[in-house]
Amino acid sequence: MCGGGGSKRSQADIDAEARRAADDRIAAEDEKREEVEEAAEKKREDIGEAIESRTEKRGARGGSGRRSLFRSGGGGYLGRFG
Repeated sequence: MCGGGGSKRSQADIDAEARRAADDRIAAEDEKREEVEEAAEKKREDIGEAIESRTEKRGARGGSGRRSLFRSGGGGYLGRFG
């Protein structure tokens, strides 16, 4: 007493549809992964460029960062009080 009058789809049709759906999911996941990897690579490049430009601005020895108290040339402690 199921009252079955539903659609008459064969198991092969159901399997093919499930396979197509699985393939579509895999393709979507691959595309998303590629987008994430591209964004990560761009971010790595941007960070590398930022570090390079910061290093170039400061020079090899630190540039405009902290100055030593014992710096020669009159700028440090020894130049003022030494």
